[in-house]
Amino acid sequence: FFFTRACVSYTRKLCTMGKTHGLGAGRKLRKQRREQRWADKDFNQANLGSEWKKPFAGCSHAKGIVLEKLGIEAKQPNSAIRKCVRVQLIKNGKKIAAFVPRDGCLNFVDENDEVLIAGLGRKGRSVGDIPGVRFKVMKVSGVALTALFREKKEKPRS
Repeated sequence: FFFTRACVSYTRKLCTMGKTHGLGAGRKLRKQRREQRWADKDFNQANLGSEWKKPFAGCSHAKGIVLEKLGIEAKQPNSAIRKCVRVQLIKNGKKIAAFVPRDGCLNFVDENDEVLIAGLGRKGRSVGDIPGVRFKVMKVSGVALTALFREKKEKPRS
């Protein structure tokens, strides 16, 4: 009985690596856990605060004013002119390029219109063959672009 207890305490003294043990170890364990959480990529991404530096600043949608209409050439091997608009966001004044989906929908968008912008679907990266465009137009003057395209609604006169 005495021999085994001596072995346990002796081996614990030998292997100092690993968790601290005992009643007063709580502070050290908490400190180690707080430091080690930053090694996790997902925790890092959620808590770094870089989300606020992006154009939407943590939101899923944002409103903006159309500055100009653009035609952006598709990347190789495709050959097309993708219809986009340059938009200045109301919340922070940042200027972004947004894709206008569907055939002929650029005709519904005029300069100085208020548009609702959403992400294009790859968490802040450009999609497909449109270089540098990470957002798409959802609504124009408060009316959904799909409703205008299907002629369900008309754009309000203003």
